[in-house]
Order: sequence, then structure tokens, then C-alpha cells
Amino acid sequence: MSDVVETDVLVVGSGPAGGAAALLLSTYGVANILVTKYGRLADTPRAHITNQRTMEVLRDAGVEDQVVAQATPQHLMGDTVFCTSLAGEELGRLHTWYTHPARLADHTLASPSRICDMPQHLMEPVLVNNAVARGTTLRFDTEYLSLEQDADGVTATVLDRVRGDRYEIRAKYLIGADGGRSKVAADIGLPMVGQMGVAGSVNILFDADLDDLVAHRPSILYWVLQTGSDVGGIGMGLVRCVRPWHEWLIVWGYDITGEPPELTEQYAREVVYRLLGDDSIPVKIRSSSLWTVNHLYAERYHRGRVFCAGDAVHRHPPSNGLGSNTSIQDAYNLAWKLKLVLDGAADPSLLDTYSAERAPVGRQIVDRANQSIGETGRIFDALGLLSTEDPDEMLKNIESRKSATPEGERRRQLLREAIAFKDYEFNTHGVELNQRYRSAAMVPDGSEPAFPRDEQLYHHATTWPGAKLPHAWLGRDRQRLSTLDLGGHGRFTVLTGVGGEAWIDAAAEAAAALGVTVRGCVIGPGAQYEDLYGDWARLREVGDTGCVLVRPDNHVCFRHPAAGPDAAGLLTGALRQVLGRVI
Repeated sequence: MSDVVETDVLVVGSGPAGGAAALLLSTYGVANILVTKYGRLADTPRAHITNQRTMEVLRDAGVEDQVVAQATPQHLMGDTVFCTSLAGEELGRLHTWYTHPARLADHTLASPSRICDMPQHLMEPVLVNNAVARGTTLRFDTEYLSLEQDADGVTATVLDRVRGDRYEIRAKYLIGADGGRSKVAADIGLPMVGQMGVAGSVNILFDADLDDLVAHRPSILYWVLQTGSDVGGIGMGLVRCVRPWHEWLIVWGYDITGEPPELTEQYAREVVYRLLGDDSIPVKIRSSSLWTVNHLYAERYHRGRVFCAGDAVHRHPPSNGLGSNTSIQDAYNLAWKLKLVLDGAADPSLLDTYSAERAPVGRQIVDRANQSIGETGRIFDALGLLSTEDPDEMLKNIESRKSATPEGERRRQLLREAIAFKDYEFNTHGVELNQRYRSAAMVPDGSEPAFPRDEQLYHHATTWPGAKLPHAWLGRDRQRLSTLDLGGHGRFTVLTGVGGEAWIDAAAEAAAALGVTVRGCVIGPGAQYEDLYGDWARLREVGDTGCVLVRPDNHVCFRHPAAGPDAAGLLTGALRQVLGRVI
């Protein structure tokens, strides 16, 4: 066996979670090795929706512009169609991904970043290439085999799949980001709840110029409902735009209790033409693959010095577009904690807050994504498809929605309501942004604001300790920047207003005492930063002389209503608690 390779953090897996972890660790100056058993990064689009919170993470990491340059922008994402085929009859549409004028306002107010569609085969190179440029050691064709932990670190055995030999990598910590069949998660025995293989699906990637069928209703998702014996009664397929309007991916289900379909080109072509509804369109089949719908989450994300992230700990269908987003956000939560523990600035107990904060999020998104699949049944019911198994009767029921009869009016109303209810799949702004952490890395203030609107559909900005820092536009030197731009960058940030300068002095004292970086920012007229529209004063929930303390991941961890002679003691005490260094 070769000599042992040493590093601070070993990251297993180069997908969204692993790539983001490596990128953030290298950005923070943490030595890390990224291994993947494959000889390349993702070559299919797979995950694609990239929501505002993830774009904020990428903004902090300095790669947001690279993603925006390649992604499909929001205005081309959301005229989502329900139809009998792309060339066939349209059953209805829904403004999705916050493209409805009312939801667009909420979306624009919530963040400096916009949702976009960034397919995984384009996202992974952004994450990994930047990670390598900043110091990550990347090893392709390197398969994780096993690990052993001790009091000082983790020794992983890996296989070089090119040379055929095994060797060891010694790390102080290991991150298992090795996907939905994670060997790392299995090896450390993470407790899992749920089931793998709930349903079966086929992905078919193909090229076709569909401009005539879709450009007048631009979207990344076209839902096709078909009936008949050849689709097993009722079939709902998805035609997904990968790159407008020539690169596409179809998702079509199959009965997981039976034999899976044989993925021949003929089979793929038949499915494609069935959903397009026009077999005269030239189509090039690029690939096809099988996958399963899962409903599984981990109750705990780490054991000892080994941490898992991404699909290793939350496995679910692509509904709601939450998968890669939650994976990247897992990495954002963990990376700064590892940095501070490795530097000796934080007690290792800080790492326990990773599970405490992220496991509830993982459970929520697994349940939400699977619930969205079930809610499609409301559309079937509205069209009268669940009251009969006769394909001819199904078609008659669909047609009846056009009739000038009480039954036709009732069916039209039910269909409008059923499609509108899919807001809970495609417009869940609250699910994406309302993550409120509860852990020892927060200093509670005895309050928690209620949600004034549906907490799944709508974001509620608050500085409550545990919530994401609210976004407000600030000004400095004729430039506009977000409150989120003041935070992040691997450091703590204190935000205060005119008259709150005692908190700035307190930040310097706390930083010197604890060996961490704490940036102090004063917002107000004549101060460092101007509150351009008065939005920060409305959102901060403390007075001018109060303070809001923000962690490196831009989550608020402490706030106080006003400055006083005890500012330094309060701030240092809060940081001690967050860092696990309570005396």
C-alpha cells in the first residue's frame, strides 16, 4: 500500500453537495481533497432548479455570475403548461417559479439574487473548477471503500480505479456527499426513516427544435396527461426544457412492481413522440436511464468526525426543485463550522449543530416533494379520470369540461382550482427561504414571530435568531449592495445603526478575545452604509442603536434592541455560545 495521503477534510463525491463543500472549504482556506469514483463530472442535466437561497450561497462564494451566465433566466422558466401533448390540447397553465406579477414582487423583494435554471452538468464544473482553482485537490477515478475513525481523525481507504491499487487518505474530518446510495452514510450507520423505490421513472434526453410548440409559452416544464390502455390507464409525463428550445429531457413513469422497460432507442423514440404529439419532428435520442422515486431522510447527519450531506441524507423526487439546493445549503452550513473548529476558534461541539439545524430541513423537503406528487391527483379527479377505468369514458369526461352545462362548469372550476393548488409544488417561496434553525449555535431572545401568510408559499423576513438575514439594498460610494453582501465571507458580522457605535467597539473586543473575525457595519444616514429605501430599518426589528449578529452563513444568531454599557459583554457572550466556548 502507498504512503498515506493527509489533508484536513476529505470530501467523497463531486455532485452539488461535494462540489459546494470543496469550494467553500477552499474559499475559507481549509485544505481538502475531493474524490469521485467517476472519471468525469455529471454528463446529464439531472437537478436544475436553482433557487434564491442557493444563489445567495453562490453569491457569497463569488461564483453567482458564472451561474447566471449559463443558466436559463427566470422569465423563460415559468409559463408551465398542462396539456395532452405539446402539439395537442392545452388543459391549463400556471405561473411558476414566481413569474406571476404578484409573486415576482415577493421574489424580487426577498433577495439580491434571482431563481434560475442551471442543469447539473453545467453547475458541477462551476463548483468544482473554482474549488480546484482555490486549492482543492481533485482525484477522479478514486472510489471510496471504507473508513475508520479515532479520536484525532478519519482514515479512509480508497481505490485508484485506473492503477487498480488501494491507498489511505488521512483526514481530520470526512464529508460523505456520495449520493442517494451513500456508502459513507451506511458505513457510519446514520438512522434513516422512509423508503427507497416508491415509484419508477425513465429519463430520456433528446435534441429537437421545438420552438414552434413552446416559444409562445416559455417554460422549463410541460406536463402531459394521457389516458388509455397503452399508458396503464392514466399517465402524467414531463417534457423538461434543458436548453431553450432545442435540448430536452422527458420523465415518464413505469410500474416499479413489474419489469422495468427495456431502454432501446425505439422505446425512447415512442415515448418522446407520444408526449410531443407530432412524429414529424426530427428527434435525436441522446440517452435514457432508469431511476426510482424515494422517500427517505436521515434523522442525524453525522457520527463522530464523519458528516454526510446532499442526497446521502435526503432522498426524494425532483418535485419542488429542492434537491441540489438543499445539498448546496448543507455544505454552506457545515463548511464554516469545520473551518473554525480546525482553527481552534470554536469548540468541536459546534459541529453537533450541523445535524440539529439541517436534519429538520431535510425531513421537510423530503416530505414536501413527495406530497407534491400525490397532489397531482386533484387534476385527475377534476377531469373525471378517477371515477372510471374505461379509457373512452375518461376521454368523454375530459371533453365534458367544454360543455355549456352545470357539469361542465363544475369541472372547469375544479380543474382551475386543482392547477392553482400546484402552487405548493412550484411556488413555495417559504419552503425555500423560511428555514429557521434551532440549535446551540443560536442565542434565543425569548420570541419568535408568527407567519402572517402561508409559511410554505410566502417568505417572511425576520432577524429572529435562527432565521436568514433579511435582504435590503444599501448604498456606499455610489454602489448598491445587499445586507447579505455585508455578511458571509467566512466571518461574523455585526449590523447596527446610528448611535450604535458601541457594538462596533464590542465587535473588535470580541474578535480579539476569541480569535475570530467580526466585521462591524453601521447603517444609516452619514454612516458607512446608507439605507437607500428605508427597507433595513423596516426589517431589522431592533432600534437604531440595536445590533444584529450574523454568522458566516448569513443566519442571524443574536440580536439586541439597543446599545448600552454592557455591549462588549453581551456580544462576546453571544459569540462564546455560538462557538461552543461557554465558560
